[in-house]
This record gives sequence, structure tokens and C-alpha cells, in this order.
Amino acid sequence: MNAAPPGIPALALVNVNKHFPGVHALKDVSIEIQPGEVVGLIGENGAGKSTLMKILSGVYKPDTGDILIAGEATRIANAADANSKGIGMVFQEQSLLSNLTVGENIYLGNEAQFTRFRLVDWRALYAAAARQLVKVEVDVDPRIRADDLDFAARQMVELAKALTLEDAAGGHLVILLDEPTSVLERAEIEVLFARVRALKSRASFVFVSHRLDEVLELSDRIYVMKDGAVVAELGAAGANVHELHQLMVGRSLQSEYYREPLQKPYRDEVVVEADGLSLGHAYKDVSFTLHAGEILGIAGVIGSGREELTRTLAGFAPHRGGRLLVDGRDVKLTKPAASVDVGFGYIPRDRRVEGLVLFLSVAANITLADLGNLTRYGLIDAREERRLATTWTERLNVRTPSINTLCLNLSGGNQQKVVLAKWLNAKARVLILDHPTRGLDVGAKEEVYELVRATTTAGVAVVLTSDTLEETIGLSHTVLVMRDGVITHRADATPGEKPRQVDLIEHMV
Repeated sequence: MNAAPPGIPALALVNVNKHFPGVHALKDVSIEIQPGEVVGLIGENGAGKSTLMKILSGVYKPDTGDILIAGEATRIANAADANSKGIGMVFQEQSLLSNLTVGENIYLGNEAQFTRFRLVDWRALYAAAARQLVKVEVDVDPRIRADDLDFAARQMVELAKALTLEDAAGGHLVILLDEPTSVLERAEIEVLFARVRALKSRASFVFVSHRLDEVLELSDRIYVMKDGAVVAELGAAGANVHELHQLMVGRSLQSEYYREPLQKPYRDEVVVEADGLSLGHAYKDVSFTLHAGEILGIAGVIGSGREELTRTLAGFAPHRGGRLLVDGRDVKLTKPAASVDVGFGYIPRDRRVEGLVLFLSVAANITLADLGNLTRYGLIDAREERRLATTWTERLNVRTPSINTLCLNLSGGNQQKVVLAKWLNAKARVLILDHPTRGLDVGAKEEVYELVRATTTAGVAVVLTSDTLEETIGLSHTVLVMRDGVITHRADATPGEKPRQVDLIEHMV
């Protein structure tokens, strides 16, 4: 990308429109990104952010309107063409191939510069990769496999990969950050933000995130999208989360965001009891009691053991010591099917990989966990499947053109509702919510919170791990804090008795 003359945007869209069958996805959208600027892009699921990012990255072409690079009109033919013009992308769902080395990933598709007579000069490739890693200040050997890195390091490698465009395109870069913090802890986010700020002399950034506080923290300016159009442009310095929320969804952020007034006391009935559960080095001597209608929040940083404990309850990581009792009966959940058999439903953090079959319909996904009751002589009762799917989509307000729509085509919030409907249809008595609102906008989060409250009122118990302490405290009746694989604190979180975040953090770190 050539350097823009003073006052000219590095990249701009002017009156861009994009249609899909039955949907006007972008409506006369105009944005501009100045050299050395971080531009925040926010909006509800379905607001048009993803379509806009795909146009900038060359995946889609606009129906009408102009793309300007350094003030000059241009066309972006495809993703490779976008890269050649200095536009790179760091994906939310990371694009690194786990079975390749870091260096191979950084130059994947661009190995020709290191190739002579069809042989790759690996020493030169890894030396070049090491120089890219220095730019993002990550101390990683480019020869190790990507799957040996933790998530935060992989995200930095993604950023280093985008910065290779400097060599190919020259001039100023524009890097698109698509939800880069969605699974990072706070300390890791601060490192990423520091790298982005340090790179502003050589690149501009478009930062897409549902975490509005982070958008305010990192961005210089913010564009707000709603229903395919830009509805506001404002400086980050003078804005606040409540203002952004109102611009996004058309109403103020409610004080009862976590639906605390709907939090009812849980019942006396004990559904699950853990007594001294242990799993190698992951966690040890974990004990708790879960009642019908109770939300038990588990707080802790990465490595605290909470993720492994959740996976144990879901049947992916059977405990090796202690006892797990369901309805007073000893169980060992050796596989996910065993967890389902005792009435547990698992809503995973990655709903698109573990929670849904994306290329099946809404109806098929909703009934997937209870096919035994729909099958007669090896055939699915299609009429009953339609009835159940219609009932649940209406009850949970799943926004879908029809129950025959592929789940791939739903927004994140509606996909999460389908996962919840699947387990409610299967009559799960315990729901394991593993970061249930990850990647959802504030409006979709409120809907999920309301559904969770309604579910517990009906007597379903919930085990919750969340992206934020605020969410854990706001939703839970009881909070367990874990550190280094053990429970370090228990807190009552009933309305009016909610613990402060600082009171929990001192037991987490």
C-alpha cells in the first residue's frame, strides 16, 4: 500500500452497498481509516460488520460504491490481491495450521521467495520468520509447531503473519483485527494492545470486538453499525459503554443487565455433588454441591483448573480421584455420551465446532441430542421433529428464516439459542455453560441471560464459566474461585449479597 498524502485516508469505503438473496447487508456504507489510526467497528450480530470486513479483505466484492487506497480508487479481486495492496487480517477463529511450524504458518502461501529449483531454503525462511516475530516482541522459536503454542502466542503469530505484508506490499499497512481478544485473559490482552500501539507507525488497524470497554480503550475513532448502515461515528475519548450500547441496539444498557431481579432462590434438592475430585495436575480435591435451579459460577485464570473441571462434567476428561454423585449415585463420565445419559447438557465455548453441526438445519440441530425419542423403526418422525423445532424456536425467539435454514447462516446469538434449545429439548437437568456469551453482542447477551434465568426458574441447574468476573458474579447464586487446580474461595452471590470483583481476584492470583 502506497503512503497516503497528508490528510488522505490510508483506506476508505465510499457509499458501498452489498446484497445477498433477500438481504441488503450493507447500505451506503462510508468509512475511512487514517494512517497510524486504530478504528473501532461495533454493532450487533447481523449489523454488517463481517460483510464489511470481508469486502476490505477481498472475500466479497461490493455491488456498488468505491474502495480508495491512499486516495486512489481501486478494486480488490480476492484475498491475495488485498494482501498485495497491504491489507491483512488477524482472524477471530485463528487461521494457523496446527501441524505446521510457526515459520511455515507465517509464510504459508508465500514460500516462493525462499524457493530455488523447487527446494525451500528453510534456513532463510526461519530467519525471516524470526524477524517478523521480533516486530511483535514474542519470544517464540519459528521452528516449533503451532499447536505447541498457547492461544495468546498464536494470536501474536497471526499478527506477525499479517506484518509480512510490509515486505510484499511496501508502504503503510491496514490490518483488520476480527475479535482478536475473544479468548485472551486480561494480561494477554494488555500485551496485544501494547503491540498494536507500538505498530501504529507502520500500520493502521480496524478493531472489531463485542467488548465495548476494549474498543474504547484501544481505538482512536469508532464507527457504529446497525442494520447494515453506519449510524454513528465518534471519537473514543469522549464516549462510554452506555452510549455505545444505546447507539448499537437503540436502547440504554439496563441496570438489570444480568437479570438479577429474575434470580430466584434455588431449591433444596441436590442434583450433583463432587467430593474430592482430582485429575492429575489439572485440579485436585474439588468439592461442591449443586442444587436444582442453582447457578454455580467457577472463576479463575487460565491454568486454574476450571476449564478441565468443566470438561470433566461434560465427559471429555474423566476424573481420576474422588467421587462424582448425580442424584446420590456414583458416576464416572468417561465420554460425552455418558454425561448426556445422566442429564447433563454442554454448551461449549466454541459453539461452531462442538455445539452445532453447521451444515444441518435448525430443526436437525435442535433434535440432535434426543433422536432416540424421535426414531421409529430406524426412521426419524419428520412431523414431530418439525413440531418440536417450531416450538423451541418460538419459545427462545430464534431469529431464522425457517427451521430448515442451515445453522451456518445464523448469527452468533441465534446459534447459541439453538444449542440451548437442543439441550432443553433433550430435557437436560444440568447445563454446563462454558463461556456462553463469547462473541455475542450486548443485545444477544441480554437475551441469553434472560433464557438462563428462565431455565433455572424451571429447576435446571447450571455450572458456569465465563469470560468476565462481572458476568460470573451477575448470573451466579454461588461462586467458586480456583487457583492452581484447587478451590481457594467460595462466595454467596445472591441478589444484594453479590461479592465485589476485587474480593474474588485476590483469591485468583
